[in-house]
Amino acid sequence: MKIIRFALTALQRDWRSGELQLIAIALIIAVASVTSVGFFTSRIHHATEYQAAELLAADLVLASPDPIPAFFVAQARDLNVSTAQSLSFRSVVVAGEKLQLAEVKAVDDNYPLRGKLRTASELFTSAIETRQIPEPGTAWLDTRMIQLLNVAIGEQISLGASQFVVSRVLAYEPDRGAELFNIAPRILINLADVPATQLVQPASRVHYRLLLAGAPEDIATFRQWARTQREENLAMRGLREARPELRAALERAEQFLGLAALVAVALAGLAIVLATRRYVARHFDNCAIMRCLGATQGYISRTYLIQLLTLGFVASLAGCTLGFLVQFGLSRLMSELTSAVLPPPTWTPVLSGVAVGLITLLGFGLPEVTRLKSVPPARVLRRDLGPVPRQNVTVYIVAVAALAALAPWQSGYVQLTAYTLGGLVITSVVLAGLGWIVIKLLSGLRTRVGVAWRFGLTNIVRRAGSSIVQIVALGLGITAMLLLTVVRTDLIAEWQDKLPADAPNQFIINIQPDEVEDIKRFFREQGDAPPLLYPMVRGRLIAINKHDVAPDDYSDPRAQRLVDREFNLSWAEVPQSNNQIIEGVWWTADDQDERLFSIEQGIADTLGIKLNDDLVFRIADQEVKGTVSNIRFVEWDSFNVNFFVIANPELLEASPATYITSFHLSAEHKPLLNELIKRFPSITILDVDALMGQARQIINRAATAVEYVFVLTLLAGLVVLFAGIQATHDERIREIALLRTLGATTSQLVKGLVTEFTCLGLFTGLLAAVAASICGYVLATHVFNIDYQFNPWLLPIGLIIGAVGIGVAGIIGTRSALQQSPIATLRQI
Repeated sequence: MKIIRFALTALQRDWRSGELQLIAIALIIAVASVTSVGFFTSRIHHATEYQAAELLAADLVLASPDPIPAFFVAQARDLNVSTAQSLSFRSVVVAGEKLQLAEVKAVDDNYPLRGKLRTASELFTSAIETRQIPEPGTAWLDTRMIQLLNVAIGEQISLGASQFVVSRVLAYEPDRGAELFNIAPRILINLADVPATQLVQPASRVHYRLLLAGAPEDIATFRQWARTQREENLAMRGLREARPELRAALERAEQFLGLAALVAVALAGLAIVLATRRYVARHFDNCAIMRCLGATQGYISRTYLIQLLTLGFVASLAGCTLGFLVQFGLSRLMSELTSAVLPPPTWTPVLSGVAVGLITLLGFGLPEVTRLKSVPPARVLRRDLGPVPRQNVTVYIVAVAALAALAPWQSGYVQLTAYTLGGLVITSVVLAGLGWIVIKLLSGLRTRVGVAWRFGLTNIVRRAGSSIVQIVALGLGITAMLLLTVVRTDLIAEWQDKLPADAPNQFIINIQPDEVEDIKRFFREQGDAPPLLYPMVRGRLIAINKHDVAPDDYSDPRAQRLVDREFNLSWAEVPQSNNQIIEGVWWTADDQDERLFSIEQGIADTLGIKLNDDLVFRIADQEVKGTVSNIRFVEWDSFNVNFFVIANPELLEASPATYITSFHLSAEHKPLLNELIKRFPSITILDVDALMGQARQIINRAATAVEYVFVLTLLAGLVVLFAGIQATHDERIREIALLRTLGATTSQLVKGLVTEFTCLGLFTGLLAAVAASICGYVLATHVFNIDYQFNPWLLPIGLIIGAVGIGVAGIIGTRSALQQSPIATLRQI
């Protein structure tokens, strides 16, 4: 208890003298940045997932060819999870003398749990949102069904043993986009009308779906429970199992937000290193006196450890409070940009914020504080004595180790963490190496310039170690600021441009081989270039390397679903423009006698398929064998036609195939679809404007969130700049006092300081601009998988920020040293 009381008393004294305030401010801003990122991104993440959940019409969906047992509904209700039920089947619809195979979907009054239906009063008119479903005895028909049956609103159709009145045009179902290529012409009816149709019998092929929505923790609990039930033929589909375009958009958003949190932690740690160095240097005298009075090294170590823990805990709580208040302000701004209501924040970021604060302070501050126990008692007589200098590399190894422990927790992405930390370490090493070279060059230059320049350059050369630390710290700070401003804007712009306004919004499927040339001719007649048509073959994967595959071979639910269904395969002579070969090589004309496959990266990872593996697909009643010649990365969020598996033409071109294409069609040209359907009645046109709108909203919302989150991380960068300048403040006070005693004027001192900080700023700004460009390129190409164009303005911006920013900040930071009385300073030496 005595050592605790002594440590707290010393902590209170140091706080009143202002010695700990810089560390506290750095820690508060650091924790505030992290917790505000945590609070805000958590809310944005949940809101974004809520919006994306509209494409499932729920948070979680259970699907089965058999009726879903009632105890699943009962369990959901016990967990306070809302439910809705639907079923779908195929049947023939009759209108007058016309018959048409249709996919009938019946829903109950709770449908949809997420999102809204959209209907229109007439064909190809504006649709309106509604939470209603068809009244009993009525049916909503989609555009294609109305055209095929040639019926009007108010007319009757027959479905099984029942008659239905066509009351609305069905324009959009939230969960229809999740099964883009399995959609027949649709009829939506009330679930209560199904028994009267007499179409659902024990032997009928019916797809049953139970939709669930609720709080994330309740959905997670239900999902965990459902996995233990081992119901046959029951599949679970959550947001992560939805369409790959939306998964890509969400993962990209999480990566950008993770980058913000990761950089904030890194900059916070750097600021604490600099602030702690100054704090420790100012306590050498106190520790020397304590050693003379009998204090052991252990006593000193425990005293300052208690101080650090206390300061860290209090400052972390203050940072959490500030972060909580900041995120409310950001959420208000965000609420004006989107119609969606953000969910309330959770308290998890408070726990992580306190943990981050304590670990960051100890990881980055403790290596310097432990030097205090080694202060020799003789320092009370000789002020030049101090603890044996520790190699900076040791300090930074401990600091980087602490950051490495925190980074994956903050970012959530190991690859993002590795590249960002690697970039910071490499940038630090390069800055330190080039800084040493520049200092050596300045050593010879300082004798050839005037008095003011000589003073400024001498300060840099004489304090070579401190100057290198400042170059590294200021360089990293400016690199982060450039990365979070200019480069960030470029990265987000590239991301948003991946889904441009003219992205494909219409898909045509079920094109027969003999219709390919006629469809191309149709587009030419309209004055448009014909879209690319791709062959599509349905096949099931049955063996990998001569081993039969089955769903039970995998524990991953997604892998089980992939093995349990048919793939959409295609063949091509050249890869598509939005596909990138990451392993192996694409086939050439010389490979005509080979049987080769190209596999999408995600499917390969999920199913454990590797380069040169032998695969067997069953297509119709034939087995097709081939070898994996390459693995592709696919930009799913481009909304172009893409395939998981592509073969060389010689392998699949003899298989039964239909064709698929996608193209962009503006709203005013939508009537063109009527003529297309009349000319080619067997094709199916899918309008994915609504699906694209959802994906575009996800991207734009996440981009807006990133804009605000990065503003918070800039605060940590500013703290680094301030701490870097303050690191040599005490030493400058003594130097200025000596120079004034020797006759230096205030004007000469100011010019010398301007020279010093401007030179440091120009050098660090130049290196920071180059480092930010390289980091931006690496993140874009290896993490975010987007194109990156080097910004020519980055170099001049870096030079201006470095020279002007550091120059002005340096003068402001050393102003108190210029105002210090020389006599008072000399008396303390």
